[in-house]
Amino acid sequence: MYAALPAAKERQFTASDFSYNAAGACPTCGGVGQITMDVQYLPDVTEVCPTCLGTRYRSDVLDVKWHDYTIADLLALSVTEALTVFQDEPKILKTLTALSELGLDYLTLGESTPELSGGEAQRLKLVTQIHQKQETSLFIFDEPSVGLHPLDIENLLHVFDLLLKRGATIITIEHDLEVIANSDWIVDLGPGGGTHGGQIVGSGTPTDLAVSPESVTGHYLQAYLAKYQQA
Repeated sequence: MYAALPAAKERQFTASDFSYNAAGACPTCGGVGQITMDVQYLPDVTEVCPTCLGTRYRSDVLDVKWHDYTIADLLALSVTEALTVFQDEPKILKTLTALSELGLDYLTLGESTPELSGGEAQRLKLVTQIHQKQETSLFIFDEPSVGLHPLDIENLLHVFDLLLKRGATIITIEHDLEVIANSDWIVDLGPGGGTHGGQIVGSGTPTDLAVSPESVTGHYLQAYLAKYQQA
């Protein structure tokens, strides 16, 4: 998008110039946005790059603007903010809408991948899948609730509902009671963890497992379900 702008063509910029992982990287920090100082006998000190001031880009790249936004400005936007900015860009809007439906609307467009939790990373992979028919699809999630606020777990369950309505089958490895309680069928492994587990100690619907005397998960699930039945 930026490489197609007149200002970019005048400077003979290519798409590579608008990537901080390629030609557009700040020469001082290499596109990291920070510099690390080696202090003898003390832990390394990390500071904002004095050249790019944390934007990660060369200064001449930031001279090119799209609707008054530099590439660094756009990458600093959250998905929610970007939905308004890109309302007239259908292809981009489709991806942003999918991110929002996946409960990732708080992420910035330039979010660093290592900063994502395991659950966030798993949901991010669904962006291209969420609006497609899924009759022959099987999704396996490994504790997708890890690192999520309770409100975000509701968003996760909403994502599961969207996939199920499109015909998908979902298997999830979980310990979160809210996710377990919303499952169609549960297979409880135990009785302990690691080498002390691996046996099926209970299976069935959430209400079935809640009354299983052999299931430790069922014991906690029973209390969880009772709390919501009273409410």
